Amino acid sequence: MRNVIMDANALLMPFQFGINLDMEIESLIGEFHGVVPSPILGEVRKNGGKWANAALSLARKYEITRTENTGDRAVTELAEKLNGIVVTNDEGLQKKLRERGMDYIYLKGRSRLVIWETGGER
Repeated sequence: MRNVIMDANALLMPFQFGINLDMEIESLIGEFHGVVPSPILGEVRKNGGKWANAALSLARKYEITRTENTGDRAVTELAEKLNGIVVTNDEGLQKKLRERGMDYIYLKGRSRLVIWETGGER
């Protein structure tokens, strides 16, 4: 079972774009263990707008884990520590993950998730 680290915008995707996050992730990688870095909850509260409460409820479905860092560093820290894959639409974070040779999942076409692995999209 693979660890999947959720960024703030990953938690908002189901409400902004009407996708079933769990089903989409499972279709890509199979059974998974969702993890949310605790600082991401603050980002969702601050930037989640009308979907913040729903996204926070979704976050509680996954394991919430304390980290030393905040923001993108918290996400990459957990991904490295847990040998996990990140779900994010943040292009800056995606670039950092690619530079580190780390896989990630992102929303494509506002309707489905795809995985980027070292070497390209799948």
